[in-house]
Amino acid sequence: MSDTLSARRLDQTKLPLIDVAGLFSPDLADRTAVAAEVGRACKQTGFFYICNHGVDGALQRALFAETRRLFDLPETAKRALDKAKSAANRGYEPLRGQRLEAGAPADLKEGFYIGREDAADDPRVLAGRFNHGPNQWPDLPRFRRTMEAYRDALEALASRLMSAIALSLQLPEDYFSGFCRDSMSTLRLLHYPPQPANPQPGEKGCGAHTDFGGLTLLLQDENPGLQVWDHRAGEWLEAEPIPGTYVVNLGDMIARWTNDRYRSTLHRVVNLSGAERYSVPFFFSGNPDHLVECLPTCLDQGETPRYAPVTVEQHHREMYRKTYG
Repeated sequence: MSDTLSARRLDQTKLPLIDVAGLFSPDLADRTAVAAEVGRACKQTGFFYICNHGVDGALQRALFAETRRLFDLPETAKRALDKAKSAANRGYEPLRGQRLEAGAPADLKEGFYIGREDAADDPRVLAGRFNHGPNQWPDLPRFRRTMEAYRDALEALASRLMSAIALSLQLPEDYFSGFCRDSMSTLRLLHYPPQPANPQPGEKGCGAHTDFGGLTLLLQDENPGLQVWDHRAGEWLEAEPIPGTYVVNLGDMIARWTNDRYRSTLHRVVNLSGAERYSVPFFFSGNPDHLVECLPTCLDQGETPRYAPVTVEQHHREMYRKTYG
């Protein structure tokens, strides 16, 4: 894999733009037609754009406004919300607080983690379940309301996309309903300063990695930076922001579930825009107790499972251990 930080501008033959309006149709034929497009993208790249997704543009703009307000806070105010103080991996992550690419410098980004709000006396919290607990909220009057409304909207959209993935695999449309129920999904606010003029060797906003979970829905601001590895051409592609869209990619659990029929693809961020870059990925991780094992449609075709069965929680614990040590 090339270690240069540049990437080729992509065209729509590389990362498709899928109109998902048909997923909201009462007609199964309309939903199946969109699912077929999603399935092709999942096999070829594991990355695609979606439009006509139903998420309110005003809510998206409010999300970015609150994200900027958060990262504009004084360092002391942000550090008071450090995720190291949370047993549930919630709160502020300082610049260079994560290293996603082994052997590379720590990532040149700061972040903020938000999950479902679990009360301190919730039985799952008291039992020490992974990624369960209360959030840490900054002292910004509209922040929590905006984040919770956005998270609810993305939960619904991600569940609808999982139904499309089920149809694309010739499974019942509700096959992943148990996975989608009571998900421990994470909303992550990210701020990338401009790439330094003289970076350390391999230093970048976010090192090359695949995502841990089920689906990632990424909302980008106007500044490019996301790069996706094209395994066929052996090069990095620039996934530029397209107004009104999400970039969707599959995580390792979907690859595991489909016996690698669907791809979990390497990607990274290099902010060469010269501006401050903000993005908000929503990680749809699924129900922590749900078992991920080779799908029946793969077994029916005589495939040998490549991965042992694992629960969502077990998988995420191992992934966090690898990235955070």
